[in-house]
Amino acid sequence: MPPADNARFLIEASKQRHQQARHRAQDAITAAERRGDRPTVVGIAEAAAVSRSWLYTQPDLIEAIGQLRQRTPKTSRSRAQGASEASLQSRLETALERNRQLRAEVADLTARLEAVHGELRKLRIQSTKAASPLIGPC
Repeated sequence: MPPADNARFLIEASKQRHQQARHRAQDAITAAERRGDRPTVVGIAEAAAVSRSWLYTQPDLIEAIGQLRQRTPKTSRSRAQGASEASLQSRLETALERNRQLRAEVADLTARLEAVHGELRKLRIQSTKAASPLIGPC
């Protein structure tokens, strides 16, 4: 008995998936138009749950996105407001306090390092004297 030929079912399922993807893409374009958005291929592909590469193979959908982009003006971005004077003052005070803390820490570490160098020098002198008892004081 020869194997069953299920190719027609696979072809039909593929056609249905294609039509569903087209429908989702068209819905995403329509939704962007209703919202007044300036659509992109990436945005439409994400909204429709299709790949960008598939979307680019659909010239009519790409054309619809392009036409909608031309009709929808670019949104102008308002200039970002600068930080308020109070905010800047607070940041400056915080930075100055941190600077004071770091200076104190550096001073402490410097004093400790100087003490260690002094101890090391003392130990070197002692070991030199112990190693050569014949040599008189310097």
